[in-house]
Amino acid sequence: MIRYRIEPADRHSHHFHVTLTLRDPADEQVLSLPVWIPGSYLVREFARHLSHLRAWQGRREVPLQQLDKSRWAARCRGRTALRVSYRVYAFDTSVRACWLDAQRGFFNGTSVCLRAEGREAQPHRIEFVALPRGWQVATAMSRVRGAANVFEAADYDELVDHPFELGTFWRGHFDAGGAPHEFVVAAAYDGFDGDRLLADTQRICETQIAFWHGRVRARPPFAHYLFALNAVEDGRGGLEHRSSTALLAPRRSLPRPGMGAAHEAYVDLLGLISHEYFHAWNVKRLKPAEFARLDYARENHTQLLWFFEGFTSYYDDLMLLRAGLIEAAAYLGLLAKSVNAVRATPGRQVHSLAQASFEAWTKYYRSDENTPNITVSYYAKGALTALALDLALRQSGASLDAVMRALWRGTRGGPIDEPRIAQAVEAAGGRALARELQHWVHGTGELPLQRLLVAAGIAVHEEAATLATGLGLRLSEGPLTGVQVKTVLVDSAAARAGISAGDELLAIDGWRIRRLDEMLQWSAPERPFQLLLSRDRRLHTVRVEPDLRSPLRRQWRLALDDTAARPALARRRAWLGC
Repeated sequence: MIRYRIEPADRHSHHFHVTLTLRDPADEQVLSLPVWIPGSYLVREFARHLSHLRAWQGRREVPLQQLDKSRWAARCRGRTALRVSYRVYAFDTSVRACWLDAQRGFFNGTSVCLRAEGREAQPHRIEFVALPRGWQVATAMSRVRGAANVFEAADYDELVDHPFELGTFWRGHFDAGGAPHEFVVAAAYDGFDGDRLLADTQRICETQIAFWHGRVRARPPFAHYLFALNAVEDGRGGLEHRSSTALLAPRRSLPRPGMGAAHEAYVDLLGLISHEYFHAWNVKRLKPAEFARLDYARENHTQLLWFFEGFTSYYDDLMLLRAGLIEAAAYLGLLAKSVNAVRATPGRQVHSLAQASFEAWTKYYRSDENTPNITVSYYAKGALTALALDLALRQSGASLDAVMRALWRGTRGGPIDEPRIAQAVEAAGGRALARELQHWVHGTGELPLQRLLVAAGIAVHEEAATLATGLGLRLSEGPLTGVQVKTVLVDSAAARAGISAGDELLAIDGWRIRRLDEMLQWSAPERPFQLLLSRDRRLHTVRVEPDLRSPLRRQWRLALDDTAARPALARRRAWLGC
């Protein structure tokens, strides 16, 4: 048994105090901390937040030799238990690391729990001590019967796959698929509509359980499930775990009593909930073969994130529609937003989905001003690939739903590789479609979305994009004017004019601006204009000539086409239920 004693020792300086106790240590017992957390593909170097490492056997202090950036060796004598004490700085409010202040604590085991190498397969136990008065503990890890705030995992992999939420928070419960589900919300405004949040989340869960297992009363592959939401002023994120998820969302996204129809921010929160819950099947159990045995000391590459993240991104909003939480028109609006985002990413013509998946560690998760020009989001384009595959399968009387369930049943929810996915697609839609999917994933050509959507009873309308998008600009707030350039897309009007990331836009045609589209008060979007900008505190004037032929100037709007032919309407009814 590996034991961790965790104390929120100094909340004002944001430090957990951890004591690891290991019976029968090796003569040279190696201890290490993961450099990444599964589900978030970036080397984060969690060990940089460790300090005050000391070790003892009985009263004898044991020397600790640091072997590399995240590994230490304890020189032990005999089999007397090894006790290691250290502090963890916890000031990362994201879902990926750890946090501690006077109001709240949160952590993932990858940030806090040193790994006793060679002992990973043994049971691991966490005990909390000296919790502040009134603080609760929320986790999906099994609680040790008869012990207060003591939890146990079967092995190290399970230990680090259960985040902990600590503090005073709202708590609610519901059942889905015969399994108890819990929802906790930290730092929310008083008076949000918790009953509605629970009811809507329950509908999402029941819809997904029925999706994966083919019947309404099927049981999910976990005994219980926890949603842990940290409500913040601004921010969004989620991280999946085997029987829980950590969520981050703005407080304004929570439902209010008497709210009526779901507003945009709440729909976004429901989509996040749906996405992370879908991962309980697709990536936590049905997973890339490369993830069957994780290496916590280095990057774990796979070319399949387009499937595990992208296909999950396709189903997250679709499940809201199927659960009756949004209407078809709202779903098509969300779909069009994804289409337009990918169409405005030149990197889709440079980097394939397979490459983008493999290089997530160095491109997607280390994005900069040039990222949209050299890669594509395997979330967004992966979702559109799932859409294209689903619509193509429906033309032959099959569906992506059936493919996903076949993969689940065929592997009993285990590791898969690309040939296994291709085999399932071929069985449902034929060899030609399996080959086409390979081209979509490994090539950089355009997806045949318009043809497939029209064949499914969806009208595709083109309309003018925003002025910034049409010029090839992505903007943010600037220190002076409110207009600062984040990204300049390649082969765009902005690029040809010499505008650069970091430039601050000050005036157009001699008029001071605080928003780019203010120029539409005196000019038309197709007319050239003089732009005054600031770069490195120097003023420059450039001439911008809009490119009337640029595809960036047009975006899609999707709508139901009730004049479509009967076969198209039948396919749409099977797909969208309307």
